[in-house]
Amino acid sequence: MAAYLKLPVIAIGGLGVIIAVLVTQRGARETEEEVAEAPVVAGRVPKGVLRWMFLRSMLLEANFNFETWQNTGFAFAMLPVLKRLYPGKEDMAAALERHLQLFNTSTYGCTLILGLTTAMEEQNSQDPDFNADSINSVKLGLMGPLAGVFDSLFWGTLKVIAAGVGTSLALKGNVSGVVLFILLFNVPHLLLRYQLTFIGYRTGTKFLQRLSQSNVMDRLTQGAAILGLMVVGAMPATLMSVHTPLRFGDAAGVGLQGILDQIVPAAVPLGLTFLVYYFVKKGVKTTWLLLGLLALDLQGVC
Repeated sequence: MAAYLKLPVIAIGGLGVIIAVLVTQRGARETEEEVAEAPVVAGRVPKGVLRWMFLRSMLLEANFNFETWQNTGFAFAMLPVLKRLYPGKEDMAAALERHLQLFNTSTYGCTLILGLTTAMEEQNSQDPDFNADSINSVKLGLMGPLAGVFDSLFWGTLKVIAAGVGTSLALKGNVSGVVLFILLFNVPHLLLRYQLTFIGYRTGTKFLQRLSQSNVMDRLTQGAAILGLMVVGAMPATLMSVHTPLRFGDAAGVGLQGILDQIVPAAVPLGLTFLVYYFVKKGVKTTWLLLGLLALDLQGVC
C-alpha cells in the first residue's frame, strides 16, 4: 500500500488500528456488563515512584546504541518501579532481562509506554498466571506507531513553529527569541510527557485488572503486533530513499531502476530490508551490517 498507493506511515498506522480492532474482536466472549462488574483495586505504585520514572525517562537515549537502541535507558527509567514490585533477586533479574531487549521509540511519548508497562509489570507481580512475554510484545507493538505520531507532532511540527517564532525575534537582535524557542518547544513537551506517565499507568491498571481473567491480553498482544508490523512494513517504501544506478547497455541504455519501478515500486528498499534481516537472523553484528551498507553505497551499487 505504501509503495503502490503512496500512503504515508501515519495513514498505514490508521489502517493498522482498524484492522487490529477488527481481527481482535473476533472470538471475544466477555460482555460490557461482565467487564463493569469486575473489581478494580488501587495500584501498588505510588505517584512519587511514577514521578521518579518520568524524570529518569529524560535519559532514555543517554546510552543509545545501534544494537539494542534505547533499551538501557528504558530499563533505567523502569528501575524504581521494578525494585518496588520485585523484592526477590530472581524476579528482579527476569524483569531487567525483559527490559534490556531492543526498544526504540519517540522520546516525547515514551512515558506512555513506560506507564502502561508499569501497569503490566504490576499485574505480573500479582498474578502467577500472567503471561510475562506479553509485556515485551505490547512494547514492541506500540513503539513504532507512537514514534511516528510523536516525532511528527513535536520534531516535525512544534519545533518548526517554535523555531519560526524564535528566529523572527533573533533576526531583529532580540535575545528573547532563543528563550522563546526553548520555552515554546519544551513546555508543551514536558507537560504532555509528564501527564502521559500517569495516563499510561492508570489506563493500563484499570484495563488489566478488569480484564485479566479473559483473553484480552492475547488480543491486545495480537493487535499490537498487527499495528506494529504494518507500520514497520511501510517504512522501507516511505523512509528509505535507495535506488540502483545500474543500466543495460551504454550510458543512454535502459535503467534497471525504471524497470523495477514498473514491476514493483520500492523493490530495492524492500529487497535490501530482507537482506539485512537475513543477516540479522544469522547473528551478524549491526556494526558489520552498517559497514557493509556503507561499502555498497560508496561503490554506487545502491
